[in-house]
Amino acid sequence: MAKAVHPIIKRYIPIVHGIAGTFGSNCEVVLHDFADLKESIVVIENGRVTGRDTSSPMTDHSLQQVKAGKTEKDIINYSGKGSDGRLIKSTTMFIRDDHDKVIGCLCINFDATELSLARNALSALLDFGHDDVKEETPSKKINDVLKEVVEAKIEEIGKPIAYMNKEEKVRVVQDLDHQGVFLIKGAIDYVADILCVSRYTIYNYLDETREGK
Repeated sequence: MAKAVHPIIKRYIPIVHGIAGTFGSNCEVVLHDFADLKESIVVIENGRVTGRDTSSPMTDHSLQQVKAGKTEKDIINYSGKGSDGRLIKSTTMFIRDDHDKVIGCLCINFDATELSLARNALSALLDFGHDDVKEETPSKKINDVLKEVVEAKIEEIGKPIAYMNKEEKVRVVQDLDHQGVFLIKGAIDYVADILCVSRYTIYNYLDETREGK
């Protein structure tokens, strides 16, 4: 037996198909009915972007916003990462009934990974060899410095984390180790999260690269 869907929510179903058909397979479009948050998805197009179907729950970010009652404003153009490290560009627009009560939402999740690769390729072509001099300020927090160093090493690889193989991730860890990054408290967990691996995998990478020392 099909679950009941609010009539106002039903009106958005053609919009879901229209957006997904216009922007292609990298654009996931999801329609939610908040009557049942555990199985809120009414219809979903291109669910491979986040690996979901109509039996899946809302994303953690959207669910937290709804449970906290933060639905006064639409959440436009925010970034996130897929479970495999893919770069996701998202928008959540809340749907209201005739009494201005939020009853659902329309979500767009665009896999921007391939566009990010293209941007990196264009940046390499447009690199004229002039290094920008960055002035360090004493007031920077250690966490900010850690983030900058890790991001710089990943940029040197020249591809999103989802496309990195083991050798490239090992190279990132080795370079960070040479810079003493892992002497910073919490660095192991931070790098593991960024590279989409476990902290024990980072320890294994470190063992591999330190064996020859």
